[in-house]
Amino acid sequence: MTDVRDHLIGTVLVANRGEIACRVFRTCRELGIRTVAVHSDADANALHARVADTAVRLPGATPAETYLRGDLIVKAALATGADAVHPGYGFLSENAEFARAVLDAGLVWIGPPPEAIEAMASKTRAKELMGLPLLGEPTEADLPLLVKAAAGGGGRGMRIVRRLEELSAALEGARAEAASAFGDGEVFVEPYVEHGRHVEVQVLADTHGTVWALGTRDCSLQRRHQKVIEEAPAPGLPEALTEELCTLAVRAARAVAYVGAGTVEFLVADGKAHFLEMNTRLQVEHPVTEAVFDIDLVALQIAVAEGRALDTDPPRARGHAVEARLYAEDPATDWTPQTGTLHRLTVPDSIRLDTGYDDGTEIGVHYDPLLAKAVAHAPTRAEALRKLAGALERATIHGPTTNRDLLVRSLRHEEFTSAAMTTSFYDHHLTDLTGSTPDPYAPLAAALADAHGRSRFGGGWRNVPSQPQLKRYETAGEEIEVRYRHTRAGLEADGARIVHADAALVVLEVEGVQRKFEVTRYADEVYVNATRLRALPRFSDPATQLAPGSLVAPMPGTVVRIAEGLGEGAAVTAGQPLVWLEAMKMEHRIAAPVTGTLTTLHAAVGHQVTVGSLLAVVEPT
Repeated sequence: MTDVRDHLIGTVLVANRGEIACRVFRTCRELGIRTVAVHSDADANALHARVADTAVRLPGATPAETYLRGDLIVKAALATGADAVHPGYGFLSENAEFARAVLDAGLVWIGPPPEAIEAMASKTRAKELMGLPLLGEPTEADLPLLVKAAAGGGGRGMRIVRRLEELSAALEGARAEAASAFGDGEVFVEPYVEHGRHVEVQVLADTHGTVWALGTRDCSLQRRHQKVIEEAPAPGLPEALTEELCTLAVRAARAVAYVGAGTVEFLVADGKAHFLEMNTRLQVEHPVTEAVFDIDLVALQIAVAEGRALDTDPPRARGHAVEARLYAEDPATDWTPQTGTLHRLTVPDSIRLDTGYDDGTEIGVHYDPLLAKAVAHAPTRAEALRKLAGALERATIHGPTTNRDLLVRSLRHEEFTSAAMTTSFYDHHLTDLTGSTPDPYAPLAAALADAHGRSRFGGGWRNVPSQPQLKRYETAGEEIEVRYRHTRAGLEADGARIVHADAALVVLEVEGVQRKFEVTRYADEVYVNATRLRALPRFSDPATQLAPGSLVAPMPGTVVRIAEGLGEGAAVTAGQPLVWLEAMKMEHRIAAPVTGTLTTLHAAVGHQVTVGSLLAVVEPT
């Protein structure tokens, strides 16, 4: 870059939270720039608030709304002596009025001009402006259709419509979700392409007329239209199509006099590229581009904001990079978000981990369930996939249920390794990828570790042969009983020879093969290697048992909708959506567990519920 500066930035306030705030702070520290965090009451002890040089509490009606108070964020920047604001992604990152307010306050905006944000803020207006290949106008013959929020992204405010009679409800739901997430309920409808690939181009532009196209990324593996695994470069594309995508992306950036980092997104179907939208911010998946081009995009954003000129030509790409998003969610139960304490999160040093959490952090219901992004880089795609899958498999994740197993299996799936995937990947393979395979010896290892340390002549030891000790555990929804004995020779168990047992490590010999089990306990939660167990009391309390057909809240949240006409006495069928909860900025459908008659309805719109709250009871027929 040419060393020409209009302004040397000294202190940056990040108008965001979590992983992206921590990511920006890391680069700022490397550059010698001071940092300011803002936080809601719920985030008072969050990692991003603790690692910044200065932190400012912002009031808000709800924790999520806190980060939408642009006026308070600008005031915080001025009060702390910050001279620049980085918006991160999400929240106000693509809000032109916020960008203007930052500039009007005499601060440096580390992002594109407000006019460029405004031009691309509405996907409907962007499509009209760009003059790029589009999907076309939807008609009844184009079913299925996609209802999509005009503002924002991240899969929020999107609904697939396969029958025209579903359109009205889809529009209503998409409008409500978009208004809640982005403050803008405008939606539009376009044809939904079942088997396309989501391919995007990273662009970076300076104030001197240079625009870089930093290669392609493939983001086809998605759930609920939100990306799960991303990679760079997009594999298997013809060279001519790759060149066309980069050319179109540069044209889009120049059309709006773009400055800074941005992404132009396309749907590739039948060998053709169709413009989807331009994200006028840094993307969640930017690390794969950084790895392939050996650059720091946040540092380049700051340099461009300081007025420095990019080199005429971008750096050359090398190798392949892949990123997996680790979510606190259960893919096997309709991607239900999970909450609780993240006791421990570590990965091998061979990969990059970007996260906004550290050990002991509470994962709440107010924000997106993204825990971390794991990134691997290698000379070839096959090596990068193997490296990331192996590292995730060896990762230590103690806390809420995550999609870790799904990520590992996806990275090793033949359709993905052969680059034949499309955006419908999980529609076809989710069941196969989420089959539960708990280690059958994990409960025994947990019981033996728990038994270790008891007195040889107490705790369970008997002078004469007696009944074995019994432990009960729950894992993957299944209750398992294990038995062992204290003997003069030590602990004994059926089916395995105990080579070693202490509170943290158990070694069993099974059919001549020794296996090691690392055991960690947090109250009644026990982690044995990658298997999570819950210790159960020896005898269950009948008073705590739910009636058959009980519908309970799988997460904390707010009841936002109840099925039309639903009331006690109504006939319902298994799988029929009855109640909608809003949690972690998404709507979640709660369906009838059985076919029968609704005998009890406790849920009401506006009610706050906790995990396990009884919403309704359906008497089975």
